[in-house]
Amino acid sequence: MSTSVSPTPSAPIPERTRRRRARPLDSLAILLLGGSACTLSFDALRQVALASHVRPVLAYLFPIIIDGFIGYGVRAILLLRDAPPSARRYAWTLFAAASSASLWANALHAIRLNSPGTHILVLGNAPVGVLSTIAPLALGGATHLHILVTRHAPSPESAPAGTPGPGPAVTEQVPAAASPAPSGKAPAETSGRKAAPTRRTAPSRPRTRTGTGRPGRRADASIDELATVIATAYPDSAQVSRAEAREAIQAAGLSAGNDRVAQAVARLAESRSEQAQLPTA
Repeated sequence: MSTSVSPTPSAPIPERTRRRRARPLDSLAILLLGGSACTLSFDALRQVALASHVRPVLAYLFPIIIDGFIGYGVRAILLLRDAPPSARRYAWTLFAAASSASLWANALHAIRLNSPGTHILVLGNAPVGVLSTIAPLALGGATHLHILVTRHAPSPESAPAGTPGPGPAVTEQVPAAASPAPSGKAPAETSGRKAAPTRRTAPSRPRTRTGTGRPGRRADASIDELATVIATAYPDSAQVSRAEAREAIQAAGLSAGNDRVAQAVARLAESRSEQAQLPTA
């Protein structure tokens, strides 16, 4: 009899693979335009810095502060596109302020030098006072912007968009192994010792697995059952040490902590002392 196999649906193309990357010609054009604009603005802003009484050795830092803030402001806006609205508004505000400062300084440079016979830029008290506040304002804005980007921007090693990120540890319920059904046959003896009773009086609790992959400890037997296992393994010993009791419990396929082993040993000693005090017929 022939069986028809349904065709497997093709997997959807990820969104990231469908995006077209910029061609080398586009990247070259952007670099040329940006580099040329930065050079012209650098020259004008450097002369404005000299006119605002900045030392010539440090005058080149003024255009780096303004135009550099514009360039990184664009990147910050892109990094904070998934941030809260307040963080996005703050990034846009800094970008607009830096752009306005650059436009005003460039226009001021051109207007003041447009007078006939003027070869050295000279500014009045008001423009010089405004220009002197740009550096400290840029310091505060850059510090706050760095805090926002560090807090809200996705890390490079984070998962791509559309895939679930690492959430909080979710407890996974792993059911305990079912006990074998009674077959009516006596358990086989191993190395001269009887097998420990496997019947549990209380219902077994599920084994919890945390996000780290380590199962939690589970009580496999009661204290009386542990004492019975130890007594079966060492029937002739007057006193059983904790190490011997632990070996007997592990040999029976059970597990117990230090406190439970100590309680089982104490219960065994108590029961044996009670049996020794009974009068013999």
